[in-house]
Amino acid sequence: MCAYVVLADDDAKQADLIRLYLEREGHSVDVVHDGRAALEQIRQRMPDLVVLDWMMPRVDGLDVCRVLRRESDVPVLMLTARAEEDDLLLALDLGADDYMTKPCSPRELVARVRTLLRRTRRPAAADAQLPAPAIETAPHPAEPVHAVGSLVVDPGRFEIRVEGRLVDCTPGEFRVLEVLASAPGRVFTRKQILEHLHGIDRYVTARTVDGHVMNLRRKIERDPARPERLLTVYGVGYKAAEPPAEAEPDDAAGSPHAC
Repeated sequence: MCAYVVLADDDAKQADLIRLYLEREGHSVDVVHDGRAALEQIRQRMPDLVVLDWMMPRVDGLDVCRVLRRESDVPVLMLTARAEEDDLLLALDLGADDYMTKPCSPRELVARVRTLLRRTRRPAAADAQLPAPAIETAPHPAEPVHAVGSLVVDPGRFEIRVEGRLVDCTPGEFRVLEVLASAPGRVFTRKQILEHLHGIDRYVTARTVDGHVMNLRRKIERDPARPERLLTVYGVGYKAAEPPAEAEPDDAAGSPHAC
């Protein structure tokens, strides 16, 4: 799967090494060394994926990620020497789809890029140019919409709505909520959610799931500290709360014809 990648890293030696590995994988790579140049390059030619260093001159990676999330849903892989959990959660909260700490293995980075592209990239333009079949084919069935009370997850439109309000989210957050909302009340382990996010790839961690859930709670819960929609099942994983059952109408009590 070949893609166009923008790599933003002020460490020229490391950037050249990562570029070499990505190009060996068949990707086209543009390298920039500061955040402002990254934004300019991305706006000129929208990439399939951005590899983004956290600490860069002029504009740092977090600010670049924040701007990108207002303008597009391009997948972002964040690189940083900061390894604290709070840093991971901050990067995910700002819209990064994955996160690697330095020093990082170029082979692992290429594997993570491959995984992100597999899960987020739209079909290649060449596919759309294939000649139409000679006979009519049945349309593909629409992807099911998951409604859990006033929470609606629409995969076909890539939309989340809560009480009619559209909720902005990253691709990773959307997929976490999609799998939980597909079976309200069922408990999904972190491993099961990761398989939905990234197939069987081993290069992501359970903390990624925790970060996405934390961010989703900020966006869809009335009080994120006391979640009512996305519940933790301690020692197991997460589930979407089942909507409360509606009370059955009491026809006899409410009917004017009751005797």
